[in-house]
Amino acid sequence: MKQFMSIRSQHEDVSAVIDDTLRQLADIPPGANFGFIYVTDAMADEFGSLLRQCKSLTGIRQWTGTVGLGIISNDVELYEQPAASIMLAHFPEQSFAMLPLISEAKDLDGLPPALQTFSTSFALIHGDPLNPETQQLITGLQQRLENGFLVGGLSSSRDAHYQVADDVLNGGISGVVFSEEVGVLTNLTQGCSPVGAKHRITKAQENVAFTLDDNPALEVMMQDLGIEAFEALQQQAGNIFAGLCIAGSDKSDYRVRNLVGVDTDNKLFAINDYLTEGEELLFCTRSEESAEQDMRLMLEKLGSRLGGTPKGGVYVSCLGRGREQFPGESREVRMIHEALGDFPLTGFFANGEIHHDTLYGYTGVLTLFT
Repeated sequence: MKQFMSIRSQHEDVSAVIDDTLRQLADIPPGANFGFIYVTDAMADEFGSLLRQCKSLTGIRQWTGTVGLGIISNDVELYEQPAASIMLAHFPEQSFAMLPLISEAKDLDGLPPALQTFSTSFALIHGDPLNPETQQLITGLQQRLENGFLVGGLSSSRDAHYQVADDVLNGGISGVVFSEEVGVLTNLTQGCSPVGAKHRITKAQENVAFTLDDNPALEVMMQDLGIEAFEALQQQAGNIFAGLCIAGSDKSDYRVRNLVGVDTDNKLFAINDYLTEGEELLFCTRSEESAEQDMRLMLEKLGSRLGGTPKGGVYVSCLGRGREQFPGESREVRMIHEALGDFPLTGFFANGEIHHDTLYGYTGVLTLFT
């Protein structure tokens, strides 16, 4: 077989997806030693059964993946109905190690010994969005990996939030870590555009901003966005976001968070994350045009570093992107192939996206195997 191969199946019935997936896998020549598997949440109840049958049929013991409200296969986005996206790969022996479930900080002390032999570590991880310590676990894992870099995302589901690391798991983060023997390129694209300048958070409590640059926080927001009346603010609130700046970065690297409330009397606002005094914040808006422009810029940067068409790839995009932001059928993932060529691609639409050591929102994280 080629080093990477992908299949997909989508039907109205879960059993039909399982049967079709196994039929396609049976036609693939042997040679793969690793599997990526993503399923829509309509498959959640049978995810374990599908994984066991895939392992039995292919003889591949190592798998990673998760559940998504939408999943990706090559240049197609799959939603609603039961569906599965699988990519099989062959990696050099001893070039990867599975990352077992890490659900609390103490689990980080029991990482597999094989990871200590890697000079550099590139991890693809999936996480449970219901675990409140997810960001701390991501940070802790990155710090414990030798020259570590993480990509991935949080499961999205109306049912169980399952991840796969050789078995079906939930409750923490898990995945696979690759050594320097596996060539990878990665980058992320933002779905929101910054408006105005960065501001220092000078007074905050939990998720509430009282002052920015020692000025009333709500006044600063309205000034940056060019909003003069509170009535206009209410009308535009659904398109206003806060970007929590990554320390030491420029205006292009920030974690987008939703605006969840404003207090016009006290001139403050609240977001869906904790605010830390002394850190920086900027305001963002979403638009189709800016998201597509940033996506094309990311693909151009990756393309300039490639020596040809990628061998395979994994794309993790936000639930707020995909069909919610890009017009046309499967437009977001088709842009990837238009820019980089035809290659096996798998992935899903996430509840939060992981890049390096940070949990983002409204981003797309593309990883290419070279």
